[in-house]
Amino acid sequence: MKKNISFLVIIIVFGIFYVNQAGSAENQIFPMVSHPTSKLEMPKKTIPEMVTRFEFNSGYHFEYPDAIRGIYASAHSAGGDRFSQLVQLIDGTDLNAMVIDVKDDFGYLTYVPPEGSPYKSISKDYIKDPTAMLKKLEEKQIYPIARVVVFKDSVLATQRPELSFKDGDKVWTNGRGEAFVNPFLKEVWDHNVGIAIEAAKLGFQEIQFDYVRFPEGFEKRDRSLTYDYGEYEQSSLTNVQKRVAAVTDFVAYAKEKLEPYNVKVSVDIFGYTATLPEAPGIGQNFSKISEHVDVISSMIYPSHWTSYFGIPRPDIEPYRLVSEYAKVENQKLNQIENRPISRPWLQDFTASWLGKGNYTVYGKEEIEAQIKGLQDQGINEFLLWNAANSYTKGVDYTP
Repeated sequence: MKKNISFLVIIIVFGIFYVNQAGSAENQIFPMVSHPTSKLEMPKKTIPEMVTRFEFNSGYHFEYPDAIRGIYASAHSAGGDRFSQLVQLIDGTDLNAMVIDVKDDFGYLTYVPPEGSPYKSISKDYIKDPTAMLKKLEEKQIYPIARVVVFKDSVLATQRPELSFKDGDKVWTNGRGEAFVNPFLKEVWDHNVGIAIEAAKLGFQEIQFDYVRFPEGFEKRDRSLTYDYGEYEQSSLTNVQKRVAAVTDFVAYAKEKLEPYNVKVSVDIFGYTATLPEAPGIGQNFSKISEHVDVISSMIYPSHWTSYFGIPRPDIEPYRLVSEYAKVENQKLNQIENRPISRPWLQDFTASWLGKGNYTVYGKEEIEAQIKGLQDQGINEFLLWNAANSYTKGVDYTP
């Protein structure tokens, strides 16, 4: 009996010792209080600081002007003697921005990137020192916009025919001998977005995408050409809607990818798309594209319109054409929750090809009339196009 009692005492003592030791270990995590009713206190957990989102800083400082009033400069002009003349023009007037080709109408990168760049093989040394160019623009506070021609790309189409449209065994070209790459393919998207990112790294403050569309008249050949529908292959959409989806999706994708680089994103678009639900062949839907950009730049050169807005010869009536267009565009943009800046392209060239009686020589009066047409409808930003970069002198850019 005594042996049993002794054995029981040993067990009880050992149990008390074990509980005390175990309690000591847990006290490091769950401290116990000596109240009659035990209370378990969970340790306070600190929420880790939010991971900082990557944001690129090019090192340049440009103030966004009161309103962009800009001109176009080809890569040859930006990298040549004409550059200083264009800087002087802007510096001596109310102009304040320059749109510069970074990927041109053929598909070439217009400067030579560092060794190892995936774009080295498509580069030309038109702009020999882009850093010096941007430093000059910063010095003069001329807002730099990088023009990237997207789907019109004879260079990539020739190098990679499977990324283009084929007519039999050959890459299809339009009447001007220009080839397009396929907007349905994400590899094509990434090619262009990658170039846009490089432009942002150089110091450009805005990326302007041009030719964000299928070839003109594509609705007439969408079933005869050979091409890949990519991720849109299984879509139940009509061919027209597939094209609209591809173009819109590219713009949204580019905007997202460029977000960390602190650049604005703009798109050039045919002016007439604002007057239609959507352009069936080229895949441009004005409202859908406008939802994904900071700036929308409609090309509304009076010479490029047929009889529209009740104007039989639009090139002869620049104020009326631009004003009537702006009314329609405002109606469309007012329906968008996050309305982008409207910054149309205006005409600073003479369209003599329209024939006698259908055109007028464009000079100071006609350019100011277009600007006034925008201003009277509440649009204060604009860009001037002259393919040769030879701009009219003596213009009042804030009439």
